[in-house]
Amino acid sequence: MFYSARRKLPAVDYVSIVRSLYADPRSMAYGMICSAIAAGVSAYGASSPLLYAMAALFFIVCVARILDMRAFARANLVVDDADSAAVWEVRMTVGAVVTAALHGFWCYASLWVNDGGFAAFAAAVVTMAGVTGIANRNFAMDRLITLQLLSITIPFGVGLLLKGDIYHATIAVLLILFMAGIRRMASNLREILLGAVHGRMEANRLARELDTALTTMPHGLCMLDEAGRVAVVNRRARELFPGLSPERSVGRYLSQVISQSRRDGLISPTLARQFMRAIAAGMGHRKMVVAVPPQLRVEITITSGQGHTVVMFEDITERVRANERINYMARFDGLTSLPNRHYFSEEVEASLIRKRRTNARENVMLMMIDLDDFKHVNDTFGHPVGDALLVEAARRIRSVLDNSAVAARFGGDEFIVYRPSGVTRRSVERDANAVLEVLSQPFFIMDQVLKAHASIGVVIAKPTEDLATLLTRADLALYGAKGSGKAQWSLFHDVMDIDYRQRQRLKADLREALDKGELFLVYQPIVDLRARRIIGCEALARWNHAELGNIPPSVFVPIAEEIGAISDLTRFVLITATRECKHWPSPLRVAINLSATDFRTTDVTEMVREGLRKTGLSPERLEVEITESTLIEEKQAVSKALSELRELGVGIALDDFGTGYSSLSYLHALPFTKLKIDRSFVADVTTSERSLKLVSNIAKLSKDLDLTVTVEGIETEDQLDAISRAADIDQVQGFLFGVPLPRREIAELIERVSFAPGQTIRSRSGKVFRH
Repeated sequence: MFYSARRKLPAVDYVSIVRSLYADPRSMAYGMICSAIAAGVSAYGASSPLLYAMAALFFIVCVARILDMRAFARANLVVDDADSAAVWEVRMTVGAVVTAALHGFWCYASLWVNDGGFAAFAAAVVTMAGVTGIANRNFAMDRLITLQLLSITIPFGVGLLLKGDIYHATIAVLLILFMAGIRRMASNLREILLGAVHGRMEANRLARELDTALTTMPHGLCMLDEAGRVAVVNRRARELFPGLSPERSVGRYLSQVISQSRRDGLISPTLARQFMRAIAAGMGHRKMVVAVPPQLRVEITITSGQGHTVVMFEDITERVRANERINYMARFDGLTSLPNRHYFSEEVEASLIRKRRTNARENVMLMMIDLDDFKHVNDTFGHPVGDALLVEAARRIRSVLDNSAVAARFGGDEFIVYRPSGVTRRSVERDANAVLEVLSQPFFIMDQVLKAHASIGVVIAKPTEDLATLLTRADLALYGAKGSGKAQWSLFHDVMDIDYRQRQRLKADLREALDKGELFLVYQPIVDLRARRIIGCEALARWNHAELGNIPPSVFVPIAEEIGAISDLTRFVLITATRECKHWPSPLRVAINLSATDFRTTDVTEMVREGLRKTGLSPERLEVEITESTLIEEKQAVSKALSELRELGVGIALDDFGTGYSSLSYLHALPFTKLKIDRSFVADVTTSERSLKLVSNIAKLSKDLDLTVTVEGIETEDQLDAISRAADIDQVQGFLFGVPLPRREIAELIERVSFAPGQTIRSRSGKVFRH
């Protein structure tokens, strides 16, 4: 099969080859004119009409081919129009083959004119010269050159063979070998051409790919030659390093480009020196991060080797910003923007270490600030308001401290301040009072006016103390401030440390006492004011420490809260009290207290069910008491649990009414059966008409809501008489009827006086209350 350039080459290259066939019409015309003249001379010498005809044909074909070549020139062939080029290839092939055939038949005819003398010699010489031209001009087209060589060889060879002698036959064989050699030479030239074309195509492809890669790559690239001149630079390099554009840098020394950029104000002198020093460092791999105007961070990687240098520019602005954000988030509180606990601890530890290394003896100060009752703000107004309050509190704290003090958010609603120098008793008082004062001012947040106060614990110490010790002491001072009534500050002293160690011991001992069942209950009678009989008791936990004696509930109950054992304590009270009540005459009831932690950490309903199931006590004989603060802290959990308990038949009492955040909405929304008026309202009812009216109105309100009213803290007969006359009270409770009694004694008292006809209750003063 003949070679088809159209199938082997891209359209552009195929069109180019076809154009080359028409590229030199003059040489083609000169060759054919020479052939026509030679044929004419031979015809004249041989007086051969046939040769005259051959000369005329040469001239006619020459004119036709010239006209064809001019038509091609006028056609203005498009560079990638392969279809049109194929048509012109066919036209060229026809013309060339006709020309070659004329030469072949001219040689054939010359052998038989005048016995092949001059005519044969002239035809052979001119034809062989034309063959050389064919090989040089048409070698790229295998089909064309093959047809031309065959068109010459066949008639010329036949003419030689017909001579019938060994000499002409030898010439015929040599002719064939010569033509084969010519074709082989043309083939070699064609392979060289195609190799060059393919090489150029591959080079062009690689160049295009390289150009695309350089143009589209996200990094900037600059390559230097052995002399330090810029050989390659892409557009991204110009964007990341001002002045390093292809137009103004390629072919110039890099030092010249950098100097020019510095003079033009595109880069700073410092950046120019830094960059050139890195380039001049020689062989190796180097990196540097530079700030490029206006706000870019660029990482420059310089690799040198074998006399060349490659410089890469990478935009790491977002990476740097992300790292900065991560570092900021790791060190600063996301809400208040103050240092967080971790970063604050690092800074303070470093400060203490520096002071110890320099043997500094000046005092340091650590101040712990806690917002009082902050949970109430979150529960009442929502967390967005609480967060805004924390932000404003942080701003206020920072505003009253000078720059030498380090303030941080330590977690939740707790802030901490460290002062490394200039610490005196007067400066501590100034700082603490300033913080208390600024935090006591009203907060205007989201259309709400909030009042907030803080408790502060302060420790002054030498830098020889570590941070953990300072934190412990500041926390003890804060605990002391809160224990003294909140909204104040307290300075750590050694007694606090002793109390702390004592408290730590009590924590361990209380856990052990709960595990071993060493706590016990006492029962305070609840007296029906009208019937003057005991109708139930309130169960109260007691702890008799083996070494320290009786530990009051005001001490060990908060400790149980701290160590997470309050629910264990509640469960112990529940099981013990219901078991004891089971032995009392029905319908005497027992009351137990529930804390906010119980509702937060335990399924209270299930705990009560389990206690009643274990002891067999009827739910109607159990009463649970909760305080108003419990409602505030765990409103949803309390509401759900109380509704479930009431469905069981358990009584629900609101204890210490009036001492917390008293709200009538609680009485309306929750299933209370009893309201207990706190002892603080009873203390002066014998001397204060206002207190007596307040108790009376609370009682009246409770009766309207169908609640049983119990008054706590009755200690004198005068108090009892005053309340009895002024208020509609159902039940009373207090030391007037005796101190809380252990299990055996309360059982004897109940057996003796409760629900026995004609029996009475005698007060501690000896007064008898008859039925």
